[in-house]
Amino acid sequence: MPIPDFKTYCAILDRARAGHFALPAINVTSLTTANAALRGLAESNADGIIQISTGGGAFASGTSIKDSALGAISIAEHVHRMAERYPVYVGLHTDHCLKEKLDKFVIPLVEETERRRAAGQPNLFTGHMFDGSNLSLQDNLDISAKLLERFAKNDLVLEIETGAVGGEEDDVVGDHSAKLYTTPEDTLEVARRLNQIGGRYLLAATFGNVHGVYKPGHVKLRPKVLKECQDAVVKEFGENTRFYLVFHGGSGSTQEEIHEALDYGVVKMNVDTDMQYAFTRAVAGHMFKNYDGVLKLDGEVGNKKVYDPRAYLAIAETAMAGRVKQAASDLRATGKTAFAS
Repeated sequence: MPIPDFKTYCAILDRARAGHFALPAINVTSLTTANAALRGLAESNADGIIQISTGGGAFASGTSIKDSALGAISIAEHVHRMAERYPVYVGLHTDHCLKEKLDKFVIPLVEETERRRAAGQPNLFTGHMFDGSNLSLQDNLDISAKLLERFAKNDLVLEIETGAVGGEEDDVVGDHSAKLYTTPEDTLEVARRLNQIGGRYLLAATFGNVHGVYKPGHVKLRPKVLKECQDAVVKEFGENTRFYLVFHGGSGSTQEEIHEALDYGVVKMNVDTDMQYAFTRAVAGHMFKNYDGVLKLDGEVGNKKVYDPRAYLAIAETAMAGRVKQAASDLRATGKTAFAS
């Protein structure tokens, strides 16, 4: 089944870390963008992740409803159905969720999974992210620990963040004075607090990452921060405590920086900004090329074949799928699906 169960998903993460590649995690906001992500992963023969943010969920529910959890459920149910047609595994995650939005976004989605499990149905989502990077480390881990306890009972993966990713993405804005580099001391405390609970968690440790779009070289990444954190936890607690890391804010990163991060244990990389541009650039190209057809100018009737939304959304889906394929290649994931292997 292309939406992997917990055991299968954990094995996929183990395989990625051991093989020094990562799953592309594609943010989606609609059925069209979800279909683009599925298509790109399948054409890459790569496992990956489709994820939904609070803003993405709100948009998916419609501009008059704006219910983040409801929109996320709608997309997730669509992905469950469509993923059955593709020969790759696809995880379903939620993206950044701050403390003040947990009760309106992540918790309702966990409750939905709990209802489904009680009825003998598979989990709706594979994992959820709690972003406590704007809190003290103690407060961050207090909340993370409670979530992990609940997640462990429901075969859900928890993603947390230490330090802060700069810039802005969706409705999450990084403070310019935020701590952009996680320290070994931070990650030792993460291991002390969370490893005793059990379950599976991913750690978005920051190493200068910035959300948004930047030219290569503009963002000053220090991937060796990840190695320092891994070395510290392995020395203190043993090899089996090595982290499964997440790379946020990757736009503008060089391939060398990405590959170095993969070598230090990154198993998931979020790709959002570049997907948005690929999708919109294709729509813009269609509009410029067919200007006289998409607009009814000077009393003319236009051209229904080019102003039909299906015409330009199909082009946008294809373009975004192409960018997904590039992400899979950049992350060394192409051809490495665990499906039917």
